[in-house]
Amino acid sequence: MGDTKNFRRVWKKPKRPFNFELKMEELKTVGTFGLKTKRELWKSRTELSRLRHQARSLLAVRQEVREKEEPILMHSLSRIGLVEKTATLDDVLNLEIENLLARRLQTIVFKKFFFKTPYQARQAISHGHILIGDRIINRPSYVVKVEEEDSIKLTPESIFNKILSEPEVKSDLGSPETENIEVATESVVEAKEEPVVEAKEEPVVEAKEEPVVEAKEEPVVEAKEDTTKDWSKYH
Repeated sequence: MGDTKNFRRVWKKPKRPFNFELKMEELKTVGTFGLKTKRELWKSRTELSRLRHQARSLLAVRQEVREKEEPILMHSLSRIGLVEKTATLDDVLNLEIENLLARRLQTIVFKKFFFKTPYQARQAISHGHILIGDRIINRPSYVVKVEEEDSIKLTPESIFNKILSEPEVKSDLGSPETENIEVATESVVEAKEEPVVEAKEEPVVEAKEEPVVEAKEEPVVEAKEDTTKDWSKYH
């Protein structure tokens, strides 16, 4: 087991974490089941890989060892609802990641109590609103056993007892009780078409051109030269 201070990781990253198709698939799974981070997804994927490895190992051993250890594996998986009691090792190899995530307490509470989103169900579990029998379970990743499903309930003082309700039925017109009911149809009043009044075109008044007044040229008066002689220079 090792020292508790230096524990081993229980999850492994994918070999190609930056593959576009893998990233889109992981984001879709995280949103569908309301996971907090991809680490929760990697933990479930590592657990699924461990179960498959265990099943392949039993297929490779002798028949005597297989007959002894196979019922133990099948019993442990049937208790948590992953396989049926009459399942075989081939059923274990056909398990998908969605089968493990569907057995989480968060997923079962989300479907049973009609929460709006998986994240609202996660909040109710984390805040202590969910009981399994007489115990308060505040771990969304808790794996629910088959015999515990009927004992899951809300705490008596939880506010979710008032705000949660079953989804409303859309219509009862297709049920056998209402298939012979005649629905009265109201007469449809046709809307009268109002006559379209054509707008009269106003006569266009042409602007009269004002006569252009040409500026008269003023006669240029030439300065006359002074013909008087200056007699001062002769004195």
